[in-house]
Amino acid sequence: MSILLSTDLPFPVFRRGKVRDVYDLGKQLLIVASDRISAFDCVMPEGIPDKGRILTAVASYWMAATEDLVPNHFRGNQTWPEAVVPYRDALAGRAVVVEKTRPLPIECVVRGYLAGSGWKEYQANGMVCGVPLPAGLKLADRLPEPIFTPSTKAEEGHDENISFDRMADIVGQGLAGKLRDLSLALYRRGAELAAQRGILLADTKFEFGLSEAGELILIDEALTPDSSRYWLADRWAPGKNPPSLDKQFLRDYLETLVDWDKQPPAPHLPGEVIEGVRARYLDLASRFGIQV
Repeated sequence: MSILLSTDLPFPVFRRGKVRDVYDLGKQLLIVASDRISAFDCVMPEGIPDKGRILTAVASYWMAATEDLVPNHFRGNQTWPEAVVPYRDALAGRAVVVEKTRPLPIECVVRGYLAGSGWKEYQANGMVCGVPLPAGLKLADRLPEPIFTPSTKAEEGHDENISFDRMADIVGQGLAGKLRDLSLALYRRGAELAAQRGILLADTKFEFGLSEAGELILIDEALTPDSSRYWLADRWAPGKNPPSLDKQFLRDYLETLVDWDKQPPAPHLPGEVIEGVRARYLDLASRFGIQV
């Protein structure tokens, strides 16, 4: 199986993320989802076969399923400009043409369960990103209500969890409130549809941008296994991490490597880990009836 780790198209680069290469087409963007995978903010040397196509299909599904809550960068049924058409077959399934926006420097994280960095912070001070939580919660416990816990968006290095007040300092109080409310609404929609398929949406993150007219738009990806933590509902129990359909499988493997300090360069991945991640991503897509 072929793996796409990088692209070099003859268009200006808008930005290169850990997974996506974004090209500037004027008023539109060409977003190409590679097969790269990152963990602990480090890109792994090996890619995951079909990952870019899976992410593109899953993100497109969720953009359509949430467009009544907030506009997204697919609005207007963006067509492929003539200059991009020659590359369409090579990029089939992994590239989309979308509305161009100005990305906001915030990752909008919503947590419905206690896991990951949130669990570590809760153990230390009983809070997550400044949000106080009840005492006595266990790993993977369901929270009384979903909480909004933003972070900075680092192009390189580690993202940093921040408080809502710090976020408001960065983007302004009014916009911060809109981002919080929209993120919570999107999480609830995702959690509701996932529950119908026997899956728990433990947490997720969204990214937003501002259109040329200053309108808030959902961008990048939404509710994918790269940006979310999905658990099998029938295997969930507080006190331990349930089996997941996301990249937690990769994180768990990396945590066993005593000689890696979670700094670049990332270690090479064995074949069984690569295939394990791929199988989980495909499983998640199939449960939503998403064709890859």
